[in-house]
Amino acid sequence: MRTLRTALLTAAATGLAVTALAQVPAAAAPAPAPAPPKFLSAGQLPASLTPWTAGPVRQGGREEGSVCTAGIAPAAGTRHRDFRTELDTGARQTITVAATTARAKALAAELRSALETCLDRLKEQDPGLEGEAFYQGRVDIEEGAHVYSIDTSYPEVGSTDIGLYSVGRDGRAVTVVEWGQLGELDGAPLEGFKKTTRTAVAKLY
Repeated sequence: MRTLRTALLTAAATGLAVTALAQVPAAAAPAPAPAPPKFLSAGQLPASLTPWTAGPVRQGGREEGSVCTAGIAPAAGTRHRDFRTELDTGARQTITVAATTARAKALAAELRSALETCLDRLKEQDPGLEGEAFYQGRVDIEEGAHVYSIDTSYPEVGSTDIGLYSVGRDGRAVTVVEWGQLGELDGAPLEGFKKTTRTAVAKLY
């Protein structure tokens, strides 16, 4: 009888332990890391006489070619992608994911300021340079994007270059889109570039 009673008590205790374990909620699985912002594809660049080719997405920023905004975005959290055509036309998209929305907002403001003062800084570095810079308006998408144009020339050699630039933000992500070719503003695809800017910001998240 004692053996039977011991067995029953053991079975009861085991059953209570199993029930107690079953009632303990399982630890919540860690939330998956958010997907990184998406880049433009070659087909989303402004129309060109020859097709665009998209390079790979690379880590960090790239100072070569980004004369107005080089060194502003932190290397950590920044990636870039270059595009080119068979003619003298090129483009670049840079995306930075800041630690907070406030830092992203500050970064976007700093990049806009750099574009607004870029031509004056270039003229200080090269007194032979001439040009015009214009603010081309806001694109209403997410937290907004702003478009600029900078037209430069060297009268002594007769060369002219036109660059289109935009800064846009969606939450913690800030993107800069740059487009440039030989020529003047009259020949630049301004409306196509604004459409590209809208797409670039919309694709961030």
